[in-house]
Amino acid sequence: MSQPVVSQALAPSPPRHIAIIMDGNGRWAKARGLPRNLGHRQGIDTVRDVVRACRTLRIEYLTLYAFSSENWKRPETEVAGLMELLRLFIRRELDDLWRNGVRIRMIGDRSKLAPDIMQLITDAEHKTRDNRTLTLTIALSYGGQDEIVAACRRLAEQVAAGKLQPDEITPDLLAANLETAGIPDPDLVIRTSGEQRLSNFLLWQSAYSELIFIDKLWPDFSAQDLASAVEEFQRRERRYGGSE
Repeated sequence: MSQPVVSQALAPSPPRHIAIIMDGNGRWAKARGLPRNLGHRQGIDTVRDVVRACRTLRIEYLTLYAFSSENWKRPETEVAGLMELLRLFIRRELDDLWRNGVRIRMIGDRSKLAPDIMQLITDAEHKTRDNRTLTLTIALSYGGQDEIVAACRRLAEQVAAGKLQPDEITPDLLAANLETAGIPDPDLVIRTSGEQRLSNFLLWQSAYSELIFIDKLWPDFSAQDLASAVEEFQRRERRYGGSE
């Protein structure tokens, strides 16, 4: 696979943190008369390529929306297939990710996952905990609204216990109680498949993210598409609500 090339004429720095809503696996398979899980399997190959491209582009953080809290409503066979692909991805890719300096983290509700998957994730996080080239965060059984509610509950418990005053609660304090604590907010959020919504993904963290929507289905997304999105990001002026 060819390595992505970013124009040297662009002076702005690349995003530190890219978050991607990987959408379109099922439609990719349907368009080819294939079972949906074959689309998800093809999507795993795209994940591998994008992780490599992020290392080439010197992206420090990559967060992938792998499975939402709402995705549990999908047919049981599809969910089972997705979980099996997750097992396959971790077992097949972990050593390569570790050797290449990739740190693995997971955000989301682990209680709904099978015990062996929880153990695979825990082992992967432990093995890669000292890596610093790229932090790969997998959002699995994740919902942005649930994450914010859980953070609010933790703060409310501290207030009820007399350890915190209500007027001491700030945006920074709430952010410190999110699952993404310690990770910078995404500079760039990419969604594939042509849909233009966040779908309950990193709702708090994406307040000032640049958004790029791409018509390609996730299995067709390439390293060059990622490089093009980075170039588009670098052309934008980020004012964070300030004057033009």
